[in-house]
Amino acid sequence: MPDTPVFATAAVAAPHRLAARAGQHVLAQGGNAIEAMAAMAATIAVVYPHMNGIGGDGFWLVRERGGRVRGIEACGPAGSLATIARYRSKGYDVLPSRGADAALTVAGAIGGWALALDLAKALGGRLPLETLLADAIRHARDGVAVSPSEARYVPKEIDTLHDQPNFAKTFLDDGKPYAAGANRRLPALADTLAHLAHAGLDDFYRGDLGREIAADLADLGSPVTRADLEAYAPRERKPLTLRRRDATLYNFPPPTQGIAALLILGVFDRLAITRPETTAHYHGLIEATKRAFAIRDSIVTDFDRLAVDPDSFLDSGRLDREAAAIDMRRAATLPLRNPGEGDTVWMGAIDKDGLAVSYIQSIYWEYGSGVVLPKTGIHWQNRGTSFSLDPNAVNPLEPGRRPFHTLIPALACFDDGRVMAYGSMGGDGQPQFQAQIFARYADYGLSPAAAVDAPRLLYGRTWGAESLTVKVEDRFDPACIAALRSMGHAVEELGGAYIDSLGHAGMLVRHPGNGRIEAVHDPRSDGGSEGL
Repeated sequence: MPDTPVFATAAVAAPHRLAARAGQHVLAQGGNAIEAMAAMAATIAVVYPHMNGIGGDGFWLVRERGGRVRGIEACGPAGSLATIARYRSKGYDVLPSRGADAALTVAGAIGGWALALDLAKALGGRLPLETLLADAIRHARDGVAVSPSEARYVPKEIDTLHDQPNFAKTFLDDGKPYAAGANRRLPALADTLAHLAHAGLDDFYRGDLGREIAADLADLGSPVTRADLEAYAPRERKPLTLRRRDATLYNFPPPTQGIAALLILGVFDRLAITRPETTAHYHGLIEATKRAFAIRDSIVTDFDRLAVDPDSFLDSGRLDREAAAIDMRRAATLPLRNPGEGDTVWMGAIDKDGLAVSYIQSIYWEYGSGVVLPKTGIHWQNRGTSFSLDPNAVNPLEPGRRPFHTLIPALACFDDGRVMAYGSMGGDGQPQFQAQIFARYADYGLSPAAAVDAPRLLYGRTWGAESLTVKVEDRFDPACIAALRSMGHAVEELGGAYIDSLGHAGMLVRHPGNGRIEAVHDPRSDGGSEGL
């Protein structure tokens, strides 16, 4: 079993080592966990651009020392020109996944940093923005080695992606993807981050930088306007909660799929499966996922347009009924929509005072829309592809509407005083991966490192295929795979021990009394944990 790194007073975890070090640098200068996370968010946007960027969205969960948990929603709405009529007139039957027409929502991440840093100051944070962005600016200006993760990724619709405005100039080396280890500089993005450090984060929306962003988007044909940028503001949201065994779990409300993560864990708990890594364990997780996704797909939409209260699905009676509907001998067949595949980063931080942060940041698909704004070097997300051109859908395209989000940060507070920040990237896999690592730690006693290292499964459609499969890594017991197949599960063996598509997960646990922090990030990623 892998060893879990343990830190005396404070720790961070990230999927790239340079992001983790940026967080450690801030903690060492007396910064708090929110300030450390802002530095990590800026750095990861530079060094892991296939997974995220400042042209994307983010979601925060922050637990204050006194126990209050706050949520920050930093997802941008559809632009004012993003109408169903516009896309129908262009001949679209579904929303495009690449190009300027896919860059149809405001980027909310920077607004989320600003609101989080306001909270950091209220909690005693004093570090200037120049300090928090310093590592990111230096890496963008001087260049960093392209990560193994980025080099081994084969993006969806790769030809279409490579043809997008300024993509080749920014992310290709003589027309081909950079090799792992090759130095890549992002000078335009460095200038943008340096400008934000000097002018303030609000400049992204309502200052000189916002004007340049809006002009580039307009020239490229995006439906996001300067007025849309100027009107944008992040929001505080009350997290969803689930009381489970000896812990209270927190996740993010709509428009994210946080309810699915809590439903899986709530339903799985009621199945009372005592032995891990068994056929019953895997079957129970898969079937709980099916029940959770059926609810998610019927209710999750823009927070301001919810038809039902998500909390009503988390009461004990509803969870009892969902668990009772599971046949522990056979696989159920439930229709699922096409999965929300996405490439994302999850990061965590806990400081010496016990302030804990769970944060997730994304541009949706690899490199988002593929559009790189020429004046600023920002590559823009394609999160708006989760909208529908059917006006009667759960999430129809509409100006000002927030898109469905797969992004979900998670926190847990145990009755004995332990505090956990955890999460994963992985589109539809995020609630599944969260459930798998949490249950292995909390229910079955694995260490954080062992819980994150253990083989994972993913229930969902293969991209572009109609059949449902249960995707598994190589390290599953062949007898369990055979048993799952006999129960009616279509099991797809992915042919590798540590597969990127099964998530880059992480976990930090602060212990009461001595304040020690166990912190780990996924061996499937290029990162790890750092601390003091």
